[in-house]
This record gives sequence, C-alpha cells and structure tokens, in this order.
Amino acid sequence: MTPTPVQEQAIPILESGRDLLAQAQTGTGKTAAFAIPILGRIEAGAKRPQALVVVPTRELAVQVTREFGALGKYRSAHELAIYGGVSYNPQDRALRRGVGVVVGTPGRLLDHIERGTLDLRGIEIVILDEADRLLDMGFVPDVRRLLRRVPERRQTALFSATLPWEVRDLAGRFTRDAVSIAIDPERQTVDTVEQLWVEVLEQDKVRALEELLGRAEFDQVLVFRHTKRGVDELVRALQRRGRKVEALHGDLSQRERERTLERFRSGEIPIVVATNVAARGLHIDDISHVVNFDLPEDTDTFTHRVGRTGRMGQTGVAVTFVGEWDFEEFEKLREKANVPFRREVLELYGR
Repeated sequence: MTPTPVQEQAIPILESGRDLLAQAQTGTGKTAAFAIPILGRIEAGAKRPQALVVVPTRELAVQVTREFGALGKYRSAHELAIYGGVSYNPQDRALRRGVGVVVGTPGRLLDHIERGTLDLRGIEIVILDEADRLLDMGFVPDVRRLLRRVPERRQTALFSATLPWEVRDLAGRFTRDAVSIAIDPERQTVDTVEQLWVEVLEQDKVRALEELLGRAEFDQVLVFRHTKRGVDELVRALQRRGRKVEALHGDLSQRERERTLERFRSGEIPIVVATNVAARGLHIDDISHVVNFDLPEDTDTFTHRVGRTGRMGQTGVAVTFVGEWDFEEFEKLREKANVPFRREVLELYGR
C-alpha cells in the first residue's frame, strides 16, 4: 500500500527519535503515521504502558485504538482505550494485565492516575492527536498536567489540523527541537470532494433530502445539523418516511454513540444525522455523501464536515442546502473556501 504524504514525512522522523509538530487533517492517514513507529518500538509483554496517545473525544479514542489493533495484530502490543462515560472496571482489569499503548481522553487518564491504576513511568513516547481540538474543548490544563506526569526523557509529537498560537505554544513548552511538517491538510481532503449546492426553501428541506436519498449513488450518507434538537427532529421525520437513520450528538450515552457508529460503519444504518461536535474525528472511510442540511457556520466547520467524505484519496460528494435566507452567508463561504461549487436543481422544483 502506498504511504500517504503525512506517513512519508512523519514516520522517518518518529523512527529517528525526534520530536514532531505535524499539521495534518483527519483522513490523510495520520493515525498510521504515528502508530507504525510506536508499534515498532513497543516491547511485547511489557506490564507498564510505553506509549501514550491523548485524544479529545471518546469516539476518537476507540477509533485510534482499533487502528493500532489492526496494524499491530501480530506484534502483541496490547493497546487500550481509556475514556469516560463507561465503567472503570474493564479498564482497571486491562491495566493490571499489562498494556503497551494507552489511547485516552485527558479527564479519564487523569482519573486513573489519581486512583493509582495508570502508571506512566514507563512512557517513552507521547502523541497529542488533534491538538487544536484538545484546545478548543478546554483540555489544555489537563494536557499540561498529563505531560508533567510522564518522564522528561521521552519523545513527543503533536498532530493538528490547524496550528494556532496555542498549539505552537504547547509544542514549544513540551517538545525538544521538534521537526515541523505541514501536509496542506485542508486541500488534502477538500480537493477529492465534488461540491454541489442546492437552492431549497426551508420548508422543503426534508423533501429535498428525501429526493437525494432516493438516488442509487447515495450509499452511506452523513447529514449535518447545527443543534441536537434539530438532529432529533430530522431523524424522526426520516424515520416516519421509512428510512433507516440514527442520530449522533452529545446527549446520547457513550454506548449509544458507539453502537450507532458501528452500525454506520458496517452499513447496517446507511444514514446518520449528526452535530458538528459529535462528528469530530470521525474515521469512516466509505462515506459516499455529506449533506449540509444547515449551512456551515464558517469555513473551518465546512472543511471539517466535507472532510468526512473523500478520505484517503477516495472521491466523495458534498451537498450544501442553501435556504432563502442563506445566500449572503453562502457567497462568503464559497469565496473563503475557494473550491468550485456546481449547482444542482432538484426535481422537487421541476428540474
């Protein structure tokens, strides 16, 4: 398999032992870029963790851990996801048995440290994944506490889609002579996605979505709304029309969110309606279409949403609904996003 640009650049740096600051979007193969070097140095059968990967969300913890498992299934690295919203007991038992790689969210990691169930004295490498999201979600104090609990003689790498000054400051404080790389992350994902826009009255949006979902090529579809209430209302409307669809937002339990993602990944559920935050770091490579049911608030949100399709060099399609009050904001978005949009006229309006 041909390595992606971030893998080509990051793997040799990490294998050499250097610290790293990498600008790379999800969907560019960045997880393998740090997982492969880590797996190459983990001692089989080690009782204490040797690698720590800090992530902003529970979903990302599960997905990164799954990728470690797939890449290292013959290496006996024993990876473990640690996150809140679930019982401590299974995590405690796994830590007692011994794991080589811990992937976790800051709060639950610190909880385990305080409880004496997580020993970081053997950590040789720390990865901060989606560092800008760790900052956005208010985890900076927790991340700093974690980094002060790991050995000073360690390797550290930060991966981030954007590099605001806070990320650079964090890297400056906790890395040594780090190598910086940038993989032009926004273009990497957006350029593989065909952009369509649809003029539609607010009152007709559900009917417009129904028309799109009836097309054969709409295979696995992620629909974005601004609010949790909006997500639930749209899910109910589609279910009344006989669609197999589920919601993804922060009011759902961790178990419900994991079940939804697994059913979506397997194709059992072909449609998921989500909020922006719930879909952060969503790693599903076969999403055929993204639908912006509500206009993205800004270009960062647009890039994040659109980047859920067209991943790992595959092509994808994003459809943006433009309501009667959205035209001014849409023109600003189109100018800033700097990608070509093609207008699609629906049969709903007599195409």
